[in-house]
Amino acid sequence: MATTSERPRDQESGAAPRRRSATRSLLRLWPYVRPVRARLFTAVPVAIVASCLGLAIPLVLKWMVDGPVADRDPGGVWLGGALLLALGVAEAGLFGVRRWLVARPLASVEAEMRAGLYRHLQRLPLSFHDRWASGQLLSRATTDLMLLRMFLAFPLTFLVVNGVTVLAGFALLLSQEWTLGLVLVIPAVPLVILCSYFEKRYSTVARAVQDQTGDLTTVVEEGVLGVRIVKGFSRHRSQARAFRALSKGVRSTELRKAGLLAAIWALIMTLPELAIGAALMLGTVQVADGELSAGTLVAFLSTALTLRWPVESFGFLLAMSQDAATATDRYFEVMDEVPAAAGDRPAPAGAPVVPRQRDQSRGGLRFEGVEFRFADAPADAPPVLRGVDLHIRPGETMALVGATGSGKTTLTALVPRLQEPARGRITLDGRDITALPREELRALVAVAFEEPTLFSATAGENVLMGADGADRADLLRALEVAQAGFVHALPEGDRTQVGEQGLSLSGGQRQRLALARAVVGRPRFLVLDDPLSALDVHTEALVEAALRQVLATTTALVVAHRPSTVLLADRVALLSGGRIAAVGTHQQLLRDSAEYRRLMSGDESEEGEEHR
Repeated sequence: MATTSERPRDQESGAAPRRRSATRSLLRLWPYVRPVRARLFTAVPVAIVASCLGLAIPLVLKWMVDGPVADRDPGGVWLGGALLLALGVAEAGLFGVRRWLVARPLASVEAEMRAGLYRHLQRLPLSFHDRWASGQLLSRATTDLMLLRMFLAFPLTFLVVNGVTVLAGFALLLSQEWTLGLVLVIPAVPLVILCSYFEKRYSTVARAVQDQTGDLTTVVEEGVLGVRIVKGFSRHRSQARAFRALSKGVRSTELRKAGLLAAIWALIMTLPELAIGAALMLGTVQVADGELSAGTLVAFLSTALTLRWPVESFGFLLAMSQDAATATDRYFEVMDEVPAAAGDRPAPAGAPVVPRQRDQSRGGLRFEGVEFRFADAPADAPPVLRGVDLHIRPGETMALVGATGSGKTTLTALVPRLQEPARGRITLDGRDITALPREELRALVAVAFEEPTLFSATAGENVLMGADGADRADLLRALEVAQAGFVHALPEGDRTQVGEQGLSLSGGQRQRLALARAVVGRPRFLVLDDPLSALDVHTEALVEAALRQVLATTTALVVAHRPSTVLLADRVALLSGGRIAAVGTHQQLLRDSAEYRRLMSGDESEEGEEHR
């Protein structure tokens, strides 16, 4: 998980995120909206008809004032009232139909976008997750997608509906009395200029708020997951200060955002109100002079008041559109990342299927001239691995030994393609791993890491994640191999929920479940990164005894730090300076390599930092 000081991509380099126009950004949503376009396109004319029914109300009022009211006709007044009631009911009903048309499909659009984001995150390489803070990804999957759904449900429709309503309303005003209509049209020019200026400033602030919210989410997540460390070292005050500092930043930016929205909304409301007031005064004078009927003035003012909401709503509709455009940019910043699967090379046409038993010189796991460097490493920094050549024969167990920071974990991560080598190749039974579909590769290769990760699921479900189609018999066998019999003593056995990150278990218990997950599918290739580091001496001996049975039927690469783990292997490879310095049995390396003797005695003369 990235730290709170990290920023994704543009923020990391200090550059401002690339801005697109709101229209261009929102057009990228079309592939997701296309499946529900029929209901959305139906909702727009329904809403337009409903809105225009409101414009018919002033015409009924004009007829009532100049007709039944002036003629003192009670029957006509009742008829006019019935018409007004019918128009109101029809308007409300049509708006209800509009909401029914868009609610369900847009909830589906949001769910599909969220599912697509999650699938994409699972396919992205580890280098991406190293760069991005988890809170930034969480905010994109929750807050940003909620903003997009709200935009598609309301502003997208009503920007069109209100635009059509305003145009139809002003045409009606000009037809009723063009001089008064011009008084109301004049403020439109400054309003367009002000809205354009507002859009540019608001989009910048909206982006800042959403990015800061992502940082705040990261702090909350780290505080919850690391609560034992926070409490253990009494760091709750410093964590609270860090949270307050970020929270104040979000608050300050939100206030700037609210200030911009308040300013534009005040102008959008004030200018039309002044224009209506001027039209009222001028119209009253015209009625007094006999140039205009009272009914026409009532209809004119009623139409103008009906248009207040469509005009005044443009302020927050534009604000919501900018929020949605920013959310769209943030969503596609992740979706535009190239997934690791894009690097797969298709297998050559007619490539033979490699059998399990084959020529010892070509089978097994082989590294050929492998070089690796991290993407964010300085250009002049030496590669972590360089020219690694190593052959693990079929059915053989190879222990990988090296000083801290020598690249052992990195080398093991290359086998299941969690990382990609810069040069060279890795083969399984003679087949280049880049020519294998990832699903097939990871069905062949099982991994267990030094820091085991468990999910918020049952103990049994965590183990069965290691193989598709594994049954209960496989589960029990894997638990026995990993000496994870403690599972049966849990309150509900292997159906016991282990909690987030498995923190309800001890470190050794989590590591044994991770080992069980690695062996449950009887993999052909096994990669273990110091799988016994958290075990006590007694449990370690039991696990080693059971693990020997598994290693006897698989090809394994085991990162080892202790002699007891090394003794599980047929041969040992010494990794030093990014290269394989020596390969041999444990006794041979003890005799021939001074560096190996130091490592096995626990006296590392060279200290380093872990690369990853």
